[in-house]
Amino acid sequence: MGRLAAFVAVVMVFTGVVVMPVPADYELAGREVPQYRIAVIGDSYTTGGDLGGRGAQGWTSRAWQLLARRGVLVNADVAAEGGAGYGVPGNRGNVYEALAARAIRPDDTLVVYFGSRNDQPANPVLLPGAMLSALGVASRTAPSARILVIGPPWPTADVPPAVLQVRDALFGAARLMGAMWIDPIAERWFVGQPDLIGRDGVHPTDAGHAYMAERIAPLIADALPTQT
Repeated sequence: MGRLAAFVAVVMVFTGVVVMPVPADYELAGREVPQYRIAVIGDSYTTGGDLGGRGAQGWTSRAWQLLARRGVLVNADVAAEGGAGYGVPGNRGNVYEALAARAIRPDDTLVVYFGSRNDQPANPVLLPGAMLSALGVASRTAPSARILVIGPPWPTADVPPAVLQVRDALFGAARLMGAMWIDPIAERWFVGQPDLIGRDGVHPTDAGHAYMAERIAPLIADALPTQT
């Protein structure tokens, strides 16, 4: 049984590329291990922040470790920006379409879009088109890749109508693109678990990021094609 000496997760940021080593504290199932290229597009739930999820504590880094323990290695490009949505620019001026163009490569096997609650103030007439344009980056750039769309989460059962409208529009866009769809609101990801959300009532803690990794890593594994 082989042992992995090191695994590298590549996170795209807009001042350069940060390479974060993942500790090799797991055994692999055999010598030949499937490796996949994936891209992730998201908002502050993916970037992490002062309340949790920075660096190795983020759900992406944790998810790569969970996948590696299952014998699935990924090379991941993550383009995420606080405040960003499909129709609302983030704190660096990017919407999801622009973030997707940064992260997605022609040889990607899977593209993951996660969020975004930030689209609440977006024009509801224009938002579906912006969503289709963002998802279309994956189909144009990596036509062989599967697309996994994870809708916006909400930390309580009392979800604002504007967020439900964003969720419903995204579901429609995902269905039109033939993407896999996951609805954190319907699945009540954070409901009844206040320790997973920071004191601002919005952003996940380190525990929240660990929880998201546990939810999302199996979704990624299921979406990846089987290699023989």
